[in-house]
Amino acid sequence: MLVNADFSRCAVVAADQYHWVASPQSGVERVMLDRLGGETGRATSIVRYASASCFPQHQHAGGEEILVLSGTFSEGNRHYPAGWYLRNPPGSSHQPSSDEGAIIFVKLGQMPPGEDRAVRIDTHDPLCWGRRAGRDVCLLFSDASERTALLRLDPDEQLFANAIDSAELLVLTGELCGELWSDGRQYVRGCWLRLPAGEYPDLVAGPHGATLYLKTGHLAGLAAGG
Repeated sequence: MLVNADFSRCAVVAADQYHWVASPQSGVERVMLDRLGGETGRATSIVRYASASCFPQHQHAGGEEILVLSGTFSEGNRHYPAGWYLRNPPGSSHQPSSDEGAIIFVKLGQMPPGEDRAVRIDTHDPLCWGRRAGRDVCLLFSDASERTALLRLDPDEQLFANAIDSAELLVLTGELCGELWSDGRQYVRGCWLRLPAGEYPDLVAGPHGATLYLKTGHLAGLAAGG
């Protein structure tokens, strides 16, 4: 299966464009943002757990990254409410579930084989935030091939001051304004964007600012069809 599989082009999925499709497990649905392959392929998704839903224990050969957007997501007897960031390295296994229901942002099969760090960060903890390059940043993960963080933009603040090699972002609060298609559209909460290398000076926070999940560096070498 191929969804937004040409990484040389911009891809945008707005919250009002979400198309929920059933997963192999009852009570779990997902919005496919990008995908290369089947259930064990490279995928980026918004996943929705109904209350009292679960997956059986399973392993992710290419690792799994999760940001809890709402509700409470659980792994066995460990529970992660909205705002938690989880990173499970390649070869790790877990049994995900949700008693109350949850919506999570998930990236599967996108870690190098040698990555071995498990990460758990409560992004609502003020101690996880700091000032970097003049803006508030919660650093989630960084290595030679990627940098992942949450950042807060002030009203009308420009997102990228310089050209980028690529980027992927999810709007968590507020809005971005921009002209990726010369239409002056607004990218509000829940909007996912994937940007190839280039300059994007028109991407700025809206009048109330914005909070974003932002990943850079991880798309190097990917083109049409991955």
